[in-house]
Amino acid sequence: MRYPKFLEKNGTIGFVAPSFGCNTEPYKSAFVNAQKKFTQMGYHLDLGPNCYEGSGVGISSTPEKCGQELTEYYCSHKNDVLISCGGGELMCETLNYTDYEKIKAAPAKWYMGYSDNTNFTFLLNTLCDTASIYGPCAATFGMEPWHSSIEDAFALLTGQKKVFKGYDTWEKESLKDETNPLAAYNTTEPKILKHYPDGDIQMEGRLIGGCMDCLVNLLGTQFDNVPVFLEQYKEDGFIWFLESCELNVMSMRRAMWQMKNAGWFNYVKGFLIGRPLFFGQEMFGLDQYEAMLFHIHEFNVPVIMDADLGHLSPCLPIVSGAKAKITAKGNDLTVSYEL
Repeated sequence: MRYPKFLEKNGTIGFVAPSFGCNTEPYKSAFVNAQKKFTQMGYHLDLGPNCYEGSGVGISSTPEKCGQELTEYYCSHKNDVLISCGGGELMCETLNYTDYEKIKAAPAKWYMGYSDNTNFTFLLNTLCDTASIYGPCAATFGMEPWHSSIEDAFALLTGQKKVFKGYDTWEKESLKDETNPLAAYNTTEPKILKHYPDGDIQMEGRLIGGCMDCLVNLLGTQFDNVPVFLEQYKEDGFIWFLESCELNVMSMRRAMWQMKNAGWFNYVKGFLIGRPLFFGQEMFGLDQYEAMLFHIHEFNVPVIMDADLGHLSPCLPIVSGAKAKITAKGNDLTVSYEL
């Protein structure tokens, strides 16, 4: 596994928009403020041509232009790390225009983003043998003031921290909108971790995963190199980190069935599962917990649910592809990376 260099003081942060760009509010103002904050911290900026674009369908521009931007900026010597402008809907369509062989041959570089960016954070691991960061997108860094999770994400990007602890509360309803683009997280809900089995949990292995909406879309395509990746690192075993955006509980259960039957959970040592966007949903007696657990009981490995991960902030920065030790004691969650 290739681990990129951390962002150094006065280094250059690159921004790309392979999914949505920051062309509408509240994202535009938040992105502008993020750039201001980074500049005041002494960093240089390198903006891709699609950062303020909104001409695409489900992404910032055409799949061709998005794939080209991502390839060029990842391989460029003009920036040291890349942060995605945002999530979106159809980043999968850029994959045919992203040159993974060129990216694999280039020096390793940290790429940070989440949600639709699973289409790159995950494939950096499985196709390019390169670690990535499943973390906040660019506009999130524009909030005032930074939540501790945003401080953690930047501390990871700059190599200042390798051990991260979860947060006490989470946001059910955001206050961020067109009239309040810099709003901080509205953390009103107490975090209550679910442990399976009951009691303290410790798991060690190589982290892999992302947004399930994207993962099952990749499964079985020409970009699915998971079986080879699993064999390569089977001695480490794997911790799958999973979260969902638009999947209802029935879709979540179908996704788990699909991944299991594709062999993706071979050599699994544990699951770290985030809060789904449809938190608390129940359909025909099926809730979010049994939706995720039903098809993985047989593996007899520890599972942590309602973790600080996914579309209900705050979220721990996850180094996808890295070996990690994860512990859960009551509602205290700790993730320690071996980089």
